[in-house]
Amino acid sequence: MERGEAYGFSAVMSGAFLLSCLLFAAINRRQRGPYMDEVFHVPQAQAYCHGRFLQWDPMITTLPGLYLVSVGVVKPAAWLFGWTGSVVCSAAMLRFINLLFSAGNFYLLYLLLLKIHQKNKAVSGFQRILSTLTLAMFPTLYFFTFLYYTDPGSVFFTLFAYLMCLYGNHKTSALLGFCGFMFRQTNIVWTVFCAGNVVAEKLNEAWKTELQKKKDEKISSRKGSLSDLMRILRFLIKHFISLKNLVTLTALTWPYIILVAVFFVFVFVNDGIVVGDRSSHEACLHFPQLFYFLSFTVFFSFPHLLTPTKIRKFLLSLRKHPVQYSLISVISLFLIWKFTYVHKYLLADNRHYTFYVWRKIFQRHELVKYILVPVYMFAGWSFADTLKSKSVFWILMYFVCLLAVTVPQKLLEFRYFILPFLIYRLNIPFPSLYRQLLELAFYIVVNAVTFYLFLNKTFQWSNSDEVQRFMW
Repeated sequence: MERGEAYGFSAVMSGAFLLSCLLFAAINRRQRGPYMDEVFHVPQAQAYCHGRFLQWDPMITTLPGLYLVSVGVVKPAAWLFGWTGSVVCSAAMLRFINLLFSAGNFYLLYLLLLKIHQKNKAVSGFQRILSTLTLAMFPTLYFFTFLYYTDPGSVFFTLFAYLMCLYGNHKTSALLGFCGFMFRQTNIVWTVFCAGNVVAEKLNEAWKTELQKKKDEKISSRKGSLSDLMRILRFLIKHFISLKNLVTLTALTWPYIILVAVFFVFVFVNDGIVVGDRSSHEACLHFPQLFYFLSFTVFFSFPHLLTPTKIRKFLLSLRKHPVQYSLISVISLFLIWKFTYVHKYLLADNRHYTFYVWRKIFQRHELVKYILVPVYMFAGWSFADTLKSKSVFWILMYFVCLLAVTVPQKLLEFRYFILPFLIYRLNIPFPSLYRQLLELAFYIVVNAVTFYLFLNKTFQWSNSDEVQRFMW
């Protein structure tokens, strides 16, 4: 990092943190007590603060990583500053933990952009800082910076693990992956993703050697034609049936393998992945979740994905490959028909934006979910098109992890899309400065509207005296 870029980054990060502190103060003045899922998280953390580590709320579905970290930060701080009474482990104090995680995420996002795009000398320091600020302001993640939820900490440890993986510190990466797993069990998928990065890199090297041996420079691992895909499939089978290759890959990824083994032991002992409230968090094959994620990504990355050039290229691709797209359409329609699930929370809780998305769009008519297939197809094509700079093995590995983290979820919840979105956004090529500024402006507007609604447009349910607020 050059000196000018370092000063610029420090200034932007400090300014963003100061702004977040001011917003944090405003939110805590308006909403002093626990809200939504905080009614479970805050009392649980307070029980840990008082040394009651065997107390557990059966409604909590995640492992106690958030509460353990909170106690590890708050208790020493209380001793150092002489805090006593109700201020220790109060809702505001616990929420401040996520503000610290948010600052950590800001720094990690910058380091990841620096590492992933280190070979692109055309990218300026200003663009890196701008992209970091934009991703740090990503609305779904940024909102939960100010509440006591698991998301900021989950993102922090997962991004940290990914960064260490990229630097080749795999034991550290696996340890951080374990911390992420303690915040949310599904983060084990991103441990597999880190291992997959190592495997994809080795596969890409072997694939290039294979091409060189055959002196067939016209063969590309990115063309995507059926013959190329069959050739790659044969290569993968040949590579993985080799004991020597398996030993090599195992030697490189053993820290991740141990962590995945620990995960399976946990699932066996726990008789499932969810810790509590299992009736409301049942796993299922909810394939349309992938379509929702792609639409979500197009919405939040429209300056990169929804452009006239991409639309023209997509229409041209449709004309060139009508049979393939027809087959994709039929498969998509079948998956929507047979595998669409509607969670009871989605229909009942009018505090969440997903409630209104479902009611205003999907519940207008039974056919709407089928009519949206062309939108999903464009979203999927545009999404994949922006990743074409990555190797085919990286793309395959990412999509497997994307399916694993989205499809089993019955509930449509935008928070579940945060990590796959960030991993995607970090790995696409840097857009033009104009598109970066447009993306940042869009995020600022969405955040401003979200916080305005949360703070000022309150309402009450007929069966409750509590003030209700709109949120992600």
